[in-house]
Amino acid sequence: MTPQPNPEAGAAVKAADRDHVFHSWSAQELIDPLAVAGAEGSYFWDYDGRRYLDFSSGLVYTNIGYQHPKVVAAIQEQAATMTTFAPAFAIEARSEAARLIAERTPGDLDKIFFTNGGADAVEHAIRMARLHTGRPKVLSAYRSYHGGTQQAVNITGDPRRWASDSGTAGVVHFWAPYLYRTRFYAETEEQECARALEHLETTIAFEGPSTVAAIILETIPGTAGIMVPPPGYLAGVRELCDKYGIVFVLDEVMAGFGRTGEWFAADLFDVTPDLLTFAKGVNSGYVPLGGVAISGAIAETFGKRPYPGGLTYSGHPLACAAAVATINVMAEEGIVENAARLGASVLEPELRALAERHPSVGEVRGTGMFWALELVRDRETREPLVPYNAAGEANAPMAAFAAAAKDGGLWPFVNMNRTHVVPPCNIGEAELKEGLGVLDAALSVADEYTQ
Repeated sequence: MTPQPNPEAGAAVKAADRDHVFHSWSAQELIDPLAVAGAEGSYFWDYDGRRYLDFSSGLVYTNIGYQHPKVVAAIQEQAATMTTFAPAFAIEARSEAARLIAERTPGDLDKIFFTNGGADAVEHAIRMARLHTGRPKVLSAYRSYHGGTQQAVNITGDPRRWASDSGTAGVVHFWAPYLYRTRFYAETEEQECARALEHLETTIAFEGPSTVAAIILETIPGTAGIMVPPPGYLAGVRELCDKYGIVFVLDEVMAGFGRTGEWFAADLFDVTPDLLTFAKGVNSGYVPLGGVAISGAIAETFGKRPYPGGLTYSGHPLACAAAVATINVMAEEGIVENAARLGASVLEPELRALAERHPSVGEVRGTGMFWALELVRDRETREPLVPYNAAGEANAPMAAFAAAAKDGGLWPFVNMNRTHVVPPCNIGEAELKEGLGVLDAALSVADEYTQ
């Protein structure tokens, strides 16, 4: 689709937004949202006709890009047949979505509880774990994000938790492995893995194993930095959970449905959790949908005992029809395989080449269509390009980098001192290289702030 400029319409959209829309995670008077006129494939455009290659996939959820015609048609067909129906009934779209998801989840995660998104999936996974074990506490990692609802934001380990941290939510945070900024004085991945597991087991011991219901981890942390866990870490957490009777929850809201080059990131590590949360990529975000994939043992807990939770729109027909179409499209078009192939053959080598050219790049890490560049002032000291949780003038270097990317027609995903490279999983090689060329130029701006 060729963007057609219409600045008057854009001004009207923006004025209504400014007058009436309250934006999340924002100081309302300090933001200037772009008015978007349309989107297709890996691109979107504004009302001035300026087009952007989306290296953020929305919020890392348009895994099949924007406006995939088969998914749009499935939503239209479902709307013409049955726009909505209460969750207590069996309907075709809901049953088929659950079947297709269960076919792809690891192990025996064959029961699917549908939610409206990732945060409430986490809320319900934690509720299930507490009821299954009869224990109150949840352990989660610093440098994590699990959602914005009350329990999910308390489980979160990044600064977005601070304003809502009740201190009474039964959440204990621990350090997960992250060799580049190790908390364990490690020099190798093997040391980082062993010491992180020792730290976690010590935390369990001092909290009291009989009080811990669940350990929740993002299989590969997303917003917090795409830190791929070292070999053996997730298997080690699985062993600790088995040892102490703790429910192991993997949050695959961002990493799932092809993002890492596998249907689920857990498959990269040959690990099966007891509960797995998902959302985003399950239907490319076309209609809100999330869920919890549940193991046989936990499902059995609620076989004759009612599960005390639910949502009015659980398994909404339009969302489930979109999920069915998305999963089928991903299978038919080899989208998961495309993410794995181009991640290995294009993104990894090209990003590592960028790191060699730009002193602002401290580390490159990731897999599939799920990568992060950690930007630094000094490669030797690893001082971040901006301080932790920087805002205002302190964040100027990252703001300048992001502005340069947008000026070049690339929409980046920027968080703290990192830029994440997370394009749609069905992006083509030419589009990838186009975006990497703009990223190369934008990093030259970041280089101006290095020492």
